[in-house]
Formats: sequence, structure tokens, C-alpha cells
Amino acid sequence: MNFFERQAQARKRTTRLVVLFVLAVLGIVLAVDLGVALVFGANATLLAMASLLTLGVIGIGSLYRVASLRGGGEPVAQQMGGVPVPEDTTDYHLRRLRNVVEEMSIASGVPVPKIYVMEHEAGINAFAAGYSPSDAVIAVTRGALEHLNRDELQGVIAHEYSHILNGDMRLNIRLVGVLFGILMLGLIGRKILQHAHGIRGKDGLPILVGALIAMLVGAIGLFFGRMIKAGVSRSREVLADASAVQFTRQSSGLSGALKKIAGVHEGSKLAERADAEEVSHMLFGDGTGLRGLFATHPPLLQRIQALEPSFKAENLERLKAQWLASPPDGLDEDVKLGLASQGHASGGLPSTGAHLAVTPPMVAAQVADPKNDDYLRADSILAAIGDELHDIATRRDLAMPLLLGLLLDADARVRDLQHDEIVARLGKSVATEAARIREVHLADLHPMLRMPLAMLAFPVLRLRPRPELAAFLDTVHAVIHTDGQVSLFEYCLGRMLQTHLREALDPSRQARFGRRKPGSVKQEFATLLAVIAQAGNPGNADEARRAYLAGMQRVLPRDHVPYAPPAQGIVALDDVWAPLDALDPLAKEVMVEALTAAASHDGRISVAEAELLRTICAVLHCPLPPMLERV
Repeated sequence: MNFFERQAQARKRTTRLVVLFVLAVLGIVLAVDLGVALVFGANATLLAMASLLTLGVIGIGSLYRVASLRGGGEPVAQQMGGVPVPEDTTDYHLRRLRNVVEEMSIASGVPVPKIYVMEHEAGINAFAAGYSPSDAVIAVTRGALEHLNRDELQGVIAHEYSHILNGDMRLNIRLVGVLFGILMLGLIGRKILQHAHGIRGKDGLPILVGALIAMLVGAIGLFFGRMIKAGVSRSREVLADASAVQFTRQSSGLSGALKKIAGVHEGSKLAERADAEEVSHMLFGDGTGLRGLFATHPPLLQRIQALEPSFKAENLERLKAQWLASPPDGLDEDVKLGLASQGHASGGLPSTGAHLAVTPPMVAAQVADPKNDDYLRADSILAAIGDELHDIATRRDLAMPLLLGLLLDADARVRDLQHDEIVARLGKSVATEAARIREVHLADLHPMLRMPLAMLAFPVLRLRPRPELAAFLDTVHAVIHTDGQVSLFEYCLGRMLQTHLREALDPSRQARFGRRKPGSVKQEFATLLAVIAQAGNPGNADEARRAYLAGMQRVLPRDHVPYAPPAQGIVALDDVWAPLDALDPLAKEVMVEALTAAASHDGRISVAEAELLRTICAVLHCPLPPMLERV
């Protein structure tokens, strides 16, 4: 099952979640009505009022919790006691974590998420939270950092990236919101009973009885909530394990992490059990100790044996005895295993004028299933970026000048005009720094390093206040349009920044699973494929038409939509994003193949075309790894 199929499955799970939620609400309403009838008699008016009140409490509770999570993954990480990992941290555990996360982001083609560590949690656990890759958060416990070696940490992070890419995060955070409503009655009943010492006499009896009924009904809500989470979560954890192995191409890291959860004293339990209950379905390992029907994860031994079929229960007992005497130390293991300064740097970057040999199914498969060579190439890209440029990208005060520096024109006259545009909107210091960074660091930068640099800069960029980000996006637009012409790269970078930043600023409004089919967006497909065909074959209308038809044959083989390249060129794509992003996930898979067919109708694709493909995939929420050719 690939990325597109899993997203389609996640959309179906959302429908299933709604059905289960409705059934749970009906069950709670019936339980309340039964309790009211037993205590106060079967009075139709009273039962109707009780039903409406119950529905109101559930609805208000769910709406309140959903609203509290509008900020995306960060509120969840903060609720769990997480603290942000600084970009310039000197803690080696945190530097290792940040390095693994950055590699995984570049390998999978998504912006680097915010990274949190749950400092007071000694258990081995982690989770990903958010509505989309643009507002995603990765949170890891201090116990995971201390006990896991680099390969094991990599396996855990790859597991969480599977949830980011497959749409699981979106479902998980919505689950937190809607389930809160069916727990509200129990919470209200508990609070009333906690303060019951102030309620006396016969007048207070109905309040106490109501509180007891609410407590009993709350237990029903808890039952339904746990059943829903368990039913939605278990199969996804198995798929995420499989994806992590596929991504890192080694099962020993992930299975090693699972063995340590089973073997160390703390396991994966979280100290803040009340909060862990609410997010139990998000966690890498079981954080609450629930078993049987309520378990949100398959048994540990079962997960380990899925990765290592020969592993036996008695092996686990031996590891428990070993780690009881001497708990595992991840950094020590890194040194012994030669992972302390691990760097693959496998394969170089293609030349700037290279043409890559690709096929439509191959590119679609890269989106659907990132592989180990994508991860290895990410390490090569980070090595090519270098420490100095990496530090600039991850500094809050330099991220904006860096991205603007990438957009500065080679023509000095145009560059002067761009300088004036930056000064007018962001000030002289930003304009001067952008020019300096371009001159010193970006003049000879390989084109395939520009988008990864933007991904590295994204976490600190989105920390800026909303007005500053609005001014920055306005500046980017002005700089791009200074000379009245928009190049492929300028459009790609500008569109990616706009998409990711707008989603990060208002994540809950951007989250959705599409349902449209290709037949409903014919004109949008025609515009998109015409732009790609024209960009890949400038000045050759016949070749461009052939490229366009190759793409249309993939996506709309029975329809005839004439080739009509838009007069405004690549800027015409501004009108196609919303309709195309609303496509069904499986339709997006066909779309990626169509895009590749148009770009590579002659069997080759240029670096510039590859960057355009990557931009389109990112904007349409099916991110493409940084290298189209396989290692």
C-alpha cells in the first residue's frame, strides 16, 4: 500500500470516525435518558430536555477542543510538556535528533517540522502532530534520546514521518477534538462531586444525582472513546512500521527501538497519564498501559516479529535482564557501532545542465514510497549545503535574507530594483544582508540545493509574527515581479513559500481530504500540462504539443482538450491549485504520472523541470523527494 492508497484509506477512516462518533453520541444520549427515567420518571418533556442538554454538552465540548487545536501540532506538543529544540543547541542528544529530522524532511520532500522534546518523560516514545506537513511537529521523549542509538532513533522518526505523509496526523488531531465532547459529561460529573461538600439538603439532591449519572455516562463515553481510538489506530501503526523500514532500508533500527521499549524499566509509558490517554493513538509506543480491545497499538512482540520473524519471547526476557542490570545508552552505542559521526554522502549531485532519465511510474512511486536511496541522497544534500550555509538557514534573523538572496537576479540593474523593493518593505538591513549572502554563499550554489535550503529555513521562518510574514510574502512577490518576467525557479520558490507559510499560519483551515475526480477539473489539467510542456520545450511548439498530449493521455485518455498554452505563462498556474488540490488521493497519483509524462515525453527531464515538478507536488500535498533518479 503506497502513499496515495494510504491517504485514500485515511479519508475513508475519517468517514468511519464520523459514523462511530454519531453512534457513541446516540449511546450516551440513550444512557442519560435511561438514568433520568429511572430517577425522575418517564416524563417526555424532561427526557427531551435531558437529550438536548446532553447533545449540547457534547457539541460544545467537541467544538471547544477542536478550536483549541486550531494551531496544529504545537498545542499538542506543549500540552504533553514538550519544549522546542533550539536550532543552535549544544546538547548532543538534541543535535543528533535535529540532524535525523532534517535528513528525513529533505528525503521526503517536506518542510522541516518543529521539533520538541518531552524533557520529563523517561519512557521511550514519540509522536507527530499537526494538520499538514506545513504545521507538523515531531516530539520525542528524553528517554528515547538517551536510550536509542542513531539507527534506532532514525527508525522511530521514519515511523512518525509515515504518519505525516499518509494523512494520519490529520485524522489523529481531529480524533482528539471530537472525542473530547463525549468525555465532557464525565468531567462535569467529576468536578461537581469534587466540590459536593458545599451542596446540602434536599435541594442539592437532584444536583448530586445528576452528577452521579454524568459520571456513569462519562464511563460509557470513555469506553466508546477508547474503542474508537483502538479501532482507528492499530492497523495504522503496523503500516507505519512497514513504511519506516522501507524508508530507511533497515529493520534493525526500528526493531531495536521496540526491543528497548519492551526491555527497559520505563518502557514507553508516559508520566502524565491523563494527557497520554487523550493522545494515546498518536504515540509511537503504548503510553497508557491499556490492553485487549482498548489497546491502540499491536503487542510489542508482534511488532518486533513482523520485522524480525526469528525473534522469540525468550530473547526478550534475556534483554530485560541485561538492561535491568545496565540500562542502554544510545550515545555509547553510537560510538561502538560507528554511528557517532555517521554520514553517507552517497552519490554526487547531477550537473546543472544534466537531463535525468525518468519514467512516469517511477516518479509517482517516489512520491508514493520514499526509499532508502532518497534518505541517503538527503545526507548528500546536507553535506553539499555545508555547515556555514546550514547555520544561516536555521538562524531566525537570517532566514528571510537568505530566501530573498536566492531570488536576487544575475543582472545588476534588476538586482538594484529588487534591493529597493526589499528596503521599502523590510528595511535596509534585510536588503543589505540578502545581497551579502547572495554574493558570498549563493552565487555558485547548485540549483538542486535551493529548495532544500528553503525547507531548512522554514521552521525559523514561521516563528516570525504574522505581520512580518505577511510583509515578507509581499516582498517575495515584489522581488519576483520586479522585471516583469517570472522564471521557473522564481515561481517555484514563491509558490512554495506562500503555500507552506499560509498553511502554518492557519493549519486547521487547510486540512482536508479531496474527493474530486479528474473529469471535473479538465481545464485545470489542460492549463497545468500546457505550462509544463511549454516550459520544457521553449520555442518548439510541436514538441510542446507532443509533451502536452503525452500528459493528457495519462490522465484524461478519453477526452480531447486542445493544446492552448496560456499567454501569461507559468503565472497561469495560480488558478489551478485549489481545484487540483481537491482531487481524490488516487487521482493525484495519476496526476503525478501525467505531469512526469509531459515533462519527460522524450525520456529526459532537466533540473529546472524537476524543480517545477517538485513544487507542483508540494503545493498539491504529495511531496516529491529531492532526487528523481535512483541511486
